[in-house]
Amino acid sequence: MTDPNAGTRVRAALPRGLVDRDGADIAAAEAMMAKIRSVYALYGFEAGETPFIEYTQALGKFLPDQDRPNEGVFSFKDDDEQWLSLRYDLTAPLARYVAEHYEKLPKPYRSYRAGWVFRNEKPGPGRYRQFMQFDADTVGASSPAADAEMCMMAADCLEALGIKRGDYVIKVNNRKVLDGVMEAIGLGGEANAGRRLTVLRAIDKLDRLGPDGVFDLLGSGRRDESGDFTKGAGLDEGQIGAVLNLFTQQPTLAEGNETTLMMPSDDWRNTQAIVLNNDDIIDNMTAPFGSNTLFAVGLQELREIAALVEASDYGLNRIRIDPSVVRGLEYYTGPVFEAELTFETPGEDGKPVRFGSVGGGGRYDGLVARFRDEPVPATGFSIGVSRLLAALRAIQSPIVASAEAPGPVVVLVLDHDSTSMANYQRLVARLRAAGIAAELYLGQGGMNAQLKYADRRMSRVAVIQGSNERNAPGGPQVTIRDLKLGAELARATKDRADYLELRQRAQFAAPEEDLVERVREVLTRG
Repeated sequence: MTDPNAGTRVRAALPRGLVDRDGADIAAAEAMMAKIRSVYALYGFEAGETPFIEYTQALGKFLPDQDRPNEGVFSFKDDDEQWLSLRYDLTAPLARYVAEHYEKLPKPYRSYRAGWVFRNEKPGPGRYRQFMQFDADTVGASSPAADAEMCMMAADCLEALGIKRGDYVIKVNNRKVLDGVMEAIGLGGEANAGRRLTVLRAIDKLDRLGPDGVFDLLGSGRRDESGDFTKGAGLDEGQIGAVLNLFTQQPTLAEGNETTLMMPSDDWRNTQAIVLNNDDIIDNMTAPFGSNTLFAVGLQELREIAALVEASDYGLNRIRIDPSVVRGLEYYTGPVFEAELTFETPGEDGKPVRFGSVGGGGRYDGLVARFRDEPVPATGFSIGVSRLLAALRAIQSPIVASAEAPGPVVVLVLDHDSTSMANYQRLVARLRAAGIAAELYLGQGGMNAQLKYADRRMSRVAVIQGSNERNAPGGPQVTIRDLKLGAELARATKDRADYLELRQRAQFAAPEEDLVERVREVLTRG
C-alpha cells in the first residue's frame, strides 16, 4: 500500500552548528549557573536581561561588514523595513540598555546576565551557531580596580565550581600594549585598521595554531587541512619577528627562591622567561617596544592590575599577565582577560586534550559612548557555559553530579478501569502534595514495559498496586520497588543471606496510608 504522506514527509534533522539538550544537560547547566550567580552576587552584581533581538545598527562593531548585515549575524527586516538581528553576544545589548536608561541607573552599574547568543558563521568542532554566555559587567568605572575585580571574580567562579587552584589561570593583557606594538611596526592610523585587526586575530589563534601557523597568518597567508586559504596580514619577516618575540613568551614559574630571569632570545621560537611575579613578566615585555607611548601606558595599567590582585592574594598561580592574550573583538580598549583551564583529560582518541579557554572579557570604554555624547567606561567578563560545563563533567565536579537528580516516582497502571485509574491518580496526587515528584504511567505497556520506562526515566522508585494489594487483609497496600537496589540485585552475591536481605529492601509492601513515608525512605537511601 502506498504511503499517502511519503511525498510531504519532512526530514527530521537538526541544522549544523546547533545542539539539542536533554533534562540532564539542562539540570547540570542550571546548577553550574546558580553557583556562578552566587559568586557574582557576592561581588555586588545584580541580575538583568535583554531580548534576543536588537536593531542591527545597535550591534555596531560586532558586525564584520555593515553593508551585509547577515555576515556574521542572523538578520532580517521587520514590517517597517528596519534591519533586526539576533544578538551576537550579550555586551552590545547591555551597552544599548545602559545608554537607553542611563539617567535612572546607579553609576557604576554592576549587573550580570545569562542568555543565548547567535553567530552566522561556519560551524565546526567547538564552534556553534547558538550558545549560552554568562556575563558580568561594570559600567561607569574607569579605574583598573574594576578590571582587577573582574579577574578575581573569574578565578573565584572557577574555584567555586570545583576547579582546583593550579588547574586554571586567568591571563591578562592590554589592548594598548597591542596597539602600541602595531604603531611600532608601522601599522598605526586609520589607514591600517584592517591590517591591524588581521594581525590581532592571527595572534588570537596562537594557542590553536602555534607560532608557525601564526607566522603564516602574519605573512602571506595560511592554507588549513581542508585546503581553505586565509589571506595573511602581509607583514615582512622583520615585523613578524618583532611581534612574535613579544607574543610567544612562555613564562615558567620559578621554583623556591630562584630570582634569575631568562630574557627572550632573538629567536621567537625559543623565547622563555623564568618569573617570580607579574611584575617580572611586565619587565620582560618592555623591550623592544618600551619607547612607544601607547605601549608604555598599557604596561602601566597592567602593573596597577598586578599590584591589586597580588595584594588580595591572587598570585601567579591564579591571575597572570600574559602578552599572548588578544581577544578577537574589535571594541576592546584596555585590559583584556582570558580564563583558561590548564588540566588535561583523555580525548575520544585516548590522547590528552586541554579545554583551554572557557571565558574572557575586557575593557570596552567606547561601546556605550556610541549611543551618547559622553564617554562611558565599562569592563566585563563572559563565561562560555557549554564549554565550562563539559570541563566540569570531565573532572566529575560535585556541582554537576548533584544536579543529575533521579527521575520522578512512577506509579504503575495495572488495571485500566475508571475506578482503578482514579485510585492511581490519587496516589500520585498524595506524593506530589508531599513535595515528591511523581507521575502516573500513561502509556500502553504491561508491567515489565512500565518498569523499563521507569528505568529510562532514571526513576529511583516505582509504586505498584494491583488487585492483590488493593484487597489485602487489613486494608489497601502498595508495593514499593527500589529500582537502584533492583539493578544491584541482578548482580547480587550468591550468598543466600545477603541476597535475601537485598531482595527484601529492593521490593516491599506497605500500607497505602504509609505511601509517602516509605517512598521518602527509599529516596533518601545512598
